[in-house]
Amino acid sequence: MREDGRVSTPPTLEDVARVAGVSRATVSRVINQKRQVAPDLKAVVEKAIVETGYVPNRAARSLVTGRTGTVAVVISGVDPEIEGNQMTGQVFADPFFGRIVAAFVRALRPHDLHPVLMLAETDDARAQVMTYLRQGNADGALLVAAQADDPLPGMLVEAGQRAVLFARPEPALPISFVDVANRDGARLAAKHLIERGCDELAVISGPSGLYAAEERLAGFRDEVSRHGRAYDPEVSGEFTLEGGEAAMERLLDTVPGLDGVFAANDYMAQGAVHAIQARGLRVPEDVAVVGFDDSSIAPLCRPALTSVRQPVEEMAAEMARLLIGQIAEGDRQVRSVVFDPTLVVRDSA
Repeated sequence: MREDGRVSTPPTLEDVARVAGVSRATVSRVINQKRQVAPDLKAVVEKAIVETGYVPNRAARSLVTGRTGTVAVVISGVDPEIEGNQMTGQVFADPFFGRIVAAFVRALRPHDLHPVLMLAETDDARAQVMTYLRQGNADGALLVAAQADDPLPGMLVEAGQRAVLFARPEPALPISFVDVANRDGARLAAKHLIERGCDELAVISGPSGLYAAEERLAGFRDEVSRHGRAYDPEVSGEFTLEGGEAAMERLLDTVPGLDGVFAANDYMAQGAVHAIQARGLRVPEDVAVVGFDDSSIAPLCRPALTSVRQPVEEMAAEMARLLIGQIAEGDRQVRSVVFDPTLVVRDSA
């Protein structure tokens, strides 16, 4: 409202052009980044935008640039038995998913890209994601698939959508992905347990068929065999605390003298610690435990959990960078970035 009582109108492109002393077309080119503009002229226009308080109309800008300014952040393969707000709460309560989504938001914000969270837990939900993308409602997708047999990566490839995947797809697909060197991380865990003097080792592996889980199991066994140990028992879990606890109970029942355990994620490692302590045994004095991820629960365990660090925040930021390149530069080349893991030693091993 102006001082004379009349309703003020929002500043327009013409207002910006008048203040900058340039044509309306020049202002439009600067705002929509359609053609290269001389740096000094661009600076004048940007200064005029600030002075006038001009805010580009996102819908109009989308028509010009062919971009929406939004990115679909898709969490696929979460528990289909959980519905609605409860499922959303589970995703954000999980330290793994929470870290990834938060990192996506931080990486996208400086590029004026806004995430739209989509949960694809069923075939119908996956179809909705594909419809949303095909209709041009987002400029691309950042996908975190929780199941080995998730069809969504293949659906994105078939539809020609811009997308980047967290973790290598299995089977291999022509889609960009960011991952951690899972085998190398598991080798670090095995080497640490052996060097601390553990004689009877075992593995709590992840779900069968999941690439990351199989790589972690293989890496651990590779390192153990290099130290002359031909066999280490393995029980699989479901990347959950309950799964780790049940697996650890089986190992304690079947492996006499067990004194070192590698669990393929921190939730299962925490469950293993609970099972060990429930038997009246001590961690790490009787059984040493190493997890994987170095998630937010690792330092909160009692004892604090030694864990292979997966640099989730850096990986998510790299996913966003790859997708931004696809959006801004039209770069459709399939790329991969694999991060090196590190071992964070705490009290459990």
